[in-house]
Amino acid sequence: MITEYINEALRRARFEIIKNGEPYYSEVPGLEGVWATDETPEDCRRNLAEVIDGWLIVRLKKGLSVP
Repeated sequence: MITEYINEALRRARFEIIKNGEPYYSEVPGLEGVWATDETPEDCRRNLAEVIDGWLIVRLKKGLSVP
């Protein structure tokens, strides 16, 4: 179930190329504070998946809603 949630969030993610710092940025609209950067699109996506996983764990442990 968590894997399905992460995969769906990744499908909704937005990815951008940025000029300074690490060149790839990604975020998931509707998931506040969920974003990642890295040097390649693949690494950025992988980092974003880890951020989503951690975000989910924190929200579930605190009894917060998950959109």
